[in-house]
Amino acid sequence: MPGEIVVGVDGSAPSRAALEWAADDALRMHAPLLVLHAVERWPYQIAKFPSEGSIDALTRAAQRILADALAVVHSRQPDVEVTGEIVEAPPAPALRERAGGAVEIVVGSRGLGGFSGALLGSVSVHVAGHVHRPVVVVRPGRERVFGEVVAGIDDSEECEPALAYAFEQAALRGAGLRAIYAWQLPVHAYAPEAGYDLDEIRAAHHKVAADRIAAYRDRYPQVDVVEDVRCAHPVDALTQASERADLVVVGSHGRGGLGSVLLGSVSRGVLHHAHGAVAVVRA
Repeated sequence: MPGEIVVGVDGSAPSRAALEWAADDALRMHAPLLVLHAVERWPYQIAKFPSEGSIDALTRAAQRILADALAVVHSRQPDVEVTGEIVEAPPAPALRERAGGAVEIVVGSRGLGGFSGALLGSVSVHVAGHVHRPVVVVRPGRERVFGEVVAGIDDSEECEPALAYAFEQAALRGAGLRAIYAWQLPVHAYAPEAGYDLDEIRAAHHKVAADRIAAYRDRYPQVDVVEDVRCAHPVDALTQASERADLVVVGSHGRGGLGSVLLGSVSRGVLHHAHGAVAVVRA
């Protein structure tokens, strides 16, 4: 049996969507599911706020959120082995702490503490930028199944774990895989005096894409693969494809010291603009 899937819940609509996504994936993967709710007490422990009553209320609220979440899993996927846990810690570090033995971390796009109207919350950005396990960020309101997983690929080694995860997800779902290789012309190609052969450039990019996925075609013969090579910005191409995808999978080239930088510009852009669930798979 694989390691567990960990899903963070806080009672919000994106949290509910993440919970349902995680329960479905746990069934597909035959993996146990851990439902995690993090409680931050420190704002209620400073002198300005009443302490005892507020802390008791927090405990009751946490127990209610967790019980409701477990009931959702039992109702949606009764065959999934599920446990619940309440931890006293900020949500992002709590999820990072559980990532070591997990096969996947699932979070909502934003929680109850986010700014109204924000597309992405700080917890989802932080976890996706730091955890070296697949992190799936789920938005609410996407019930339709399209039967396609989208993977962003390029010519770097960093995309290999993401591509492997995308093929596995497609196989588990009985879905097709659209491998998108988006490339852009060099700036000099727009100069009239530049001697670029565009047909040669296109052919070279098609070869890179074909070579990148060849081994996975052999490993997953049951997955119908579409090689989608286009001249476009990767974020634009993946965002457009996300409109008819059950999941978009991206790697991450980020190497900075901040969570948003660790994500890399493409993974960060796709997380902010995609229309459905996005998995970030770091090398």
